[in-house]
Amino acid sequence: MDRLACPCGLGDDYESCCGRLHAGAPAPTAESLMRSRYSAFAVGDAGYLLRTWHPSGRPRTLSLDPALRWTRLAVLETRDGGLFDATCTVQFRAMYVQQGQRGVLAETSRFVRQDRHWTYLGPID
Repeated sequence: MDRLACPCGLGDDYESCCGRLHAGAPAPTAESLMRSRYSAFAVGDAGYLLRTWHPSGRPRTLSLDPALRWTRLAVLETRDGGLFDATCTVQFRAMYVQQGQRGVLAETSRFVRQDRHWTYLGPID
């Protein structure tokens, strides 16, 4: 049986890459959290997105559009976010298709380590 490639683009199969984070393993770096959040959008895992969102900006609920298909992630720059850092920014482009039209979401995301776990704070305005 072929293993499903992970949507995050690192080349590993989903189960050994972002799938294990979606199942509860902690993200070792902020970039790995960002990639796993992209993969959660791609596979429709709203629960993971909510769990990894910092409480200060977390919405009460999150509904994902099943007609939106995420197709590729490009991480452009990561600042800090390693094993000994408390904050991080990740600049990325996420490509998608919706109603036959291609689109790009470009964002620089902020992350913070809280209780030894990386969480997503939100975009830099």
